Amino acid sequence: MTDRLQIRNLYKIFSSDPAPAMRILAEGGSKSDVFDKVRQVVGLNDVSLSVPEGAIYMIMGLSGSGKSTLARCVNRLNEPSSGQILLDGRDIVPLGEEELREVRRTRISMVFQHFALLPNKRVVENVEFGLKLRGVAAAKRRARAEEVLAVVGLARWARHYPHELSGGMRQRVGLARALATEADILIMDEAFSALDPLIRTEMQDELLRLQRTLNKTILFITHDFQEALKLGTRIAIMSEGELVREGTPQSIVLEPGSDYVAAFTREIDRARLFDAGSVMRPLGPVARHASGTVVAAPEGPGFVLDESGRVLGAIDRAAIDRSRAGDGSTGPTADYVAVRAEAKLLEVARLYRAGQPVAVVDGDGRFLGTLGADDLLARIASTSSASISPGGHHA
Repeated sequence: MTDRLQIRNLYKIFSSDPAPAMRILAEGGSKSDVFDKVRQVVGLNDVSLSVPEGAIYMIMGLSGSGKSTLARCVNRLNEPSSGQILLDGRDIVPLGEEELREVRRTRISMVFQHFALLPNKRVVENVEFGLKLRGVAAAKRRARAEEVLAVVGLARWARHYPHELSGGMRQRVGLARALATEADILIMDEAFSALDPLIRTEMQDELLRLQRTLNKTILFITHDFQEALKLGTRIAIMSEGELVREGTPQSIVLEPGSDYVAAFTREIDRARLFDAGSVMRPLGPVARHASGTVVAAPEGPGFVLDESGRVLGAIDRAAIDRSRAGDGSTGPTADYVAVRAEAKLLEVARLYRAGQPVAVVDGDGRFLGTLGADDLLARIASTSSASISPGGHHA
């Protein structure tokens, strides 16, 4: 997968003369050291990360961690003190004002927490505003705005004013305005934080729905780990201006690496986070049955597969032993449960029936592995303490 955005060794010092702070950081000093010695504020301290094309990449942390500073550096609302921001391999940090305006108009769009809609403009006029600034002809920009409003489910509200819409609807207008520009990257800075919980959930679902169709590259800033887990392809966690952990949602919960990160993960519902593929035990062939290839665990039942690897049925231990001995006369049963690898453990638990083996399959029904009740319970009940050393560092 191609990296659409790369951030390399990025620093942001809130000062007209960042050199003193940079020297302290280069000597191994921290954000607090800089403030104590030279009274300068470190926004970002040597941050590097890569955002794959088509990913929803979550940046999270507590207040003051640097997450919003990072977002504003990406489109240079905040000017970096040092480092690179590569957009499709091109560093946008050295760009002059004219080139930067073009990047903001065509390559990077931003969705803010508080909507930032023009109250005296109708919804459709708000959506087409970015295109108007770009100089797009009136008829063409209106057609594009109406098209995007239909995508976000607001077509019939096009002629209304923002004050006539609910909070969730106004946020959809803000999202539609960003989408209308067809920018390569969307930066969403706490975009849903101001919404009521129910509306916030609806907007999260809406973003996931849109992403399945549009496949945008999204940099999403949040302080809510549950939101990060729900939306994120990858998550970067920041503290004191530094990137302290980065990875997939499941890997971060399994191996937080520090007490700071672990504090975000303690209340996570693992049954809704982990999927069957993360728990399953891959099995290899042990015998050839009259109906096909037999795969089985060291103990208990197994499965009979056809030539393409699809499950024909379950087979008990006695039949497996007969197959090994060359007697495959007993056919497979249909008494098993099949689940997709991406099925969440909560869904697997609902389908599970005592005594029935579980086959984990891919989207084409091909066998990938199996899991049992013990596997389910172990993952759901697991804690992260084993992944944290006594000093709070990654083990």
